[in-house]
Amino acid sequence: MGTVKNYFHSDRWSPFENGSGISLLRHPPKSQPFRFQAEPKPIEADIARSALMIIDMQNDFLAADGWFATSRNADVSCLSDVIEHINALSEAFRGAGAPVFHVNWAVRPDVANLPANVLDKGSDCGARPGYGEQIPSGRVLVDGDWGAQSVASIDVDIRDISVGKTRLTGFSDNELDSILRRLGVTTLFFTGVNMDRCVFATLADGCFNGFDAVLVEDATTTVSPDYVGEAILYLIRLLYGFTAKSDDILRALPTQTKIGANT
Repeated sequence: MGTVKNYFHSDRWSPFENGSGISLLRHPPKSQPFRFQAEPKPIEADIARSALMIIDMQNDFLAADGWFATSRNADVSCLSDVIEHINALSEAFRGAGAPVFHVNWAVRPDVANLPANVLDKGSDCGARPGYGEQIPSGRVLVDGDWGAQSVASIDVDIRDISVGKTRLTGFSDNELDSILRRLGVTTLFFTGVNMDRCVFATLADGCFNGFDAVLVEDATTTVSPDYVGEAILYLIRLLYGFTAKSDDILRALPTQTKIGANT
């Protein structure tokens, strides 16, 4: 798993200059607002309090010999189309000093914490291989195995933060919420796959937990029919947050000053 030590955040104590005591005061980073076109309305966000969320860009979902393609008979060819946009966004967020999260399935080998509604939906009640089970390419989405690793074409930097998940949502039974709050993050930019499944579940739970949400339309996709994706975009714009295009975000991002440079 990743570490937050490479990112400036305000949740630390500091010694007095003369060493005689400890200050419990937190000093947040200087706000760096940026505005960009979005739906249903243009928005302004603060890159100093934003994070990029990359959801499930993993071998078992995208690779031709992964679980989705071989055991669930999914046409995964479209899933790689978003990689270029995700990599451009991650480079820009890192350049601005904002955290990049890789939120990926990472189940226990014994799947001991997975309930029936996860195990049996995933395996069609044992009719096909499910979470943790062996397929020709390895164990399905087991933490540390090939299937759970990000595909090689997704840029992963030493500064990035990896968080494992064991549900469709990235906010259940793990440390994601705690890390985001320690970093002072309030706005989440969502990318990855599948838009209508894990991406939307994580976005919805993030909103329920009080985070602002922006779905990057051309940096997320799904193997589901087009009308499903349209329904997800409709619901996000109506009930949860905003949707935007990667080019509009990239043009607006401030890159001159990294977070924490002026506090």
